[in-house]
Amino acid sequence: MRPRFAYALAVCLLIGGAIFAFRVELVTFLLTRLARETLAHDAIADLPEGLHVLFCGAGGPMPDPARSGPCVAIIAGDRLLVIDAGTNGVRNLLQLGFAPGRIETVLLTHFHSDHIDGLGELAMQRWVGGGHTTPLPVLGPPGVDQVVAGFNTAYTADARYRSAHHGPSVAPVSGAGMTALTFAMPTDERTTVVIDDRGLKVEAFAVDHMPVEPAVGYRVSFADRSLVVSGDTALLAAMPDLARGADVLIHEALAPNLVARLGAAAEATGQTRIARITSDIVDYHASPREAAEVAAAAGVRTLVFHHIVPPLRLPGAEAAFLADVNAVWSGETVIARDGTLISLPAHDTRVEVTQR
Repeated sequence: MRPRFAYALAVCLLIGGAIFAFRVELVTFLLTRLARETLAHDAIADLPEGLHVLFCGAGGPMPDPARSGPCVAIIAGDRLLVIDAGTNGVRNLLQLGFAPGRIETVLLTHFHSDHIDGLGELAMQRWVGGGHTTPLPVLGPPGVDQVVAGFNTAYTADARYRSAHHGPSVAPVSGAGMTALTFAMPTDERTTVVIDDRGLKVEAFAVDHMPVEPAVGYRVSFADRSLVVSGDTALLAAMPDLARGADVLIHEALAPNLVARLGAAAEATGQTRIARITSDIVDYHASPREAAEVAAAAGVRTLVFHHIVPPLRLPGAEAAFLADVNAVWSGETVIARDGTLISLPAHDTRVEVTQR
């Protein structure tokens, strides 16, 4: 063995031995450092002035390791709002450095379980994390009061436990839970203004998710930038007009070609209920091509696919999902994942896409 090699090997062994011997201390040190950096970091402050969209959940009801339940965080200046509250949405916000205590309002598109099943945890994290003394406002179409009342009842004991354990200075019981704010359903393919405050404007519009009714989408405007969130909907004739002039269209999409394969597999294995469900869901969602046709007709700069069905787990699945899109759309296309960030700098035309 050459002397230099033997010396290097000995040094490596010594270093490795030291790391092993002090591994607990090393992990403790790194954990402390990570915690300090995470708690001191304000992800919103890092963003340029403008309108931003963070996907805290880009999937649908089917399990997808890359996409949690529907959850779209809107950052307008220093303000944070959330559209829909699917599973893991608030946990993703925490992991991405966006403090739930900063959430001002939640807006719901409709009351399907995958869009509301994380609402209770989101409200709890916002309450305790922000030390709020008033409940979380939840805006939605008629029926939102029933949803909010149900979660408030379910979390009554939890709120009592946390306030008793941490004390009113940390968890004031007056801030637990949610307050429902119902807006009237828009009519005649028009929008209803649900927020108009400090330069931020949010408009709701009716969509077609029958038999799910009511169901809405939202248009958000701030600092001369705008985006549209379709909500769950079949192809909607009014959508191009509703999205016209927006920078970004965030549209749900279900790929019928891929869902049909799932249905065939369910039939072949005797899973008749699953086969029936995969057949039923096609008629109240838009296909990627239909969403692309809307984007082209509306003249938006960027089309972002959201509420992705089915999960795109296999190599090449995204190409199959987009199979018919290029025939009708030549603009920028994004298939959202958890952590996808769309930034619209104030008073500008740029659309910046990053992955957190």
